[in-house]
Amino acid sequence: MHIRRMSILGVGLLGGSLGLAVRSRISGCRVVGYGHRQSTLDAALQMGAIHEGYAELGRAVRGAEVVVLCTPVGMFAEMLSQIAPHLAPGAIVTDVGSTKRSIVAAAQSHLPPTVHFVASHPMAGSEKRGVHHARAELFQGAVCILTPTSNTDPKAIEQVESLWQTVGMKTCRLSPEEHDRRLADISHLPHALAAALVNLQDEATLTLSGKGFLDLTRIAGGDAGLWRDILIDNRDNLQRSLARLSDEIDKLKALLDPKQAHALEAWLNQAAERRQEMNK
Repeated sequence: MHIRRMSILGVGLLGGSLGLAVRSRISGCRVVGYGHRQSTLDAALQMGAIHEGYAELGRAVRGAEVVVLCTPVGMFAEMLSQIAPHLAPGAIVTDVGSTKRSIVAAAQSHLPPTVHFVASHPMAGSEKRGVHHARAELFQGAVCILTPTSNTDPKAIEQVESLWQTVGMKTCRLSPEEHDRRLADISHLPHALAAALVNLQDEATLTLSGKGFLDLTRIAGGDAGLWRDILIDNRDNLQRSLARLSDEIDKLKALLDPKQAHALEAWLNQAAERRQEMNK
């Protein structure tokens, strides 16, 4: 694909990685970054993630063909409102947010009809924060979920799909509603559980933790503010996921009866086989 000017709003781990990937894979694309800390912009410039950096949203998006929102989801609505007057007709706006219903609604509310919005969610990243951890290979082989609606311009969808494919991702499409429902189970609930597992330990027990506990709770080290916004934004689906988890825990409690030993082994085997299948 060919993009001459792209604006990345938020040059942290994801935004910085996207800038590095675009600069290495899309020839002739000028990458512009936005950040509210000059130190972050300076770091992004120094490592080559962006060509230009601005602390003013209007300057950052001026003349951009593609704008990518890479800030926490709690900032999206206000950011869309602020950039709307500065976007060029025909510009495409997308995002990397972990929830989709609210951002789609905000885009419909704030963006002019001359601008195309295509919601997207690259399933890439880590618990690490900041542009210093950015790398061009972050998206390689991972899945990016697009959540177009009946109002989304088909050509804009293809452009955004092409962008993520160009930086190494596989793409799929879901409705915003299905995205939020499924991500509550596979992403938001696991993060909340990792935090809960860490928080329920006393300090003496934490000193005994081994690799298994560290692997299981790695994501609990993520940005608390970012995850606060995600969990609250998708709270209805997360509450349903928690209810389903409660049912599964009740099942486990019943299987702890010595008379249920074979059933407990079958329950554990089912999980083991499903987990091993994921590695294929």
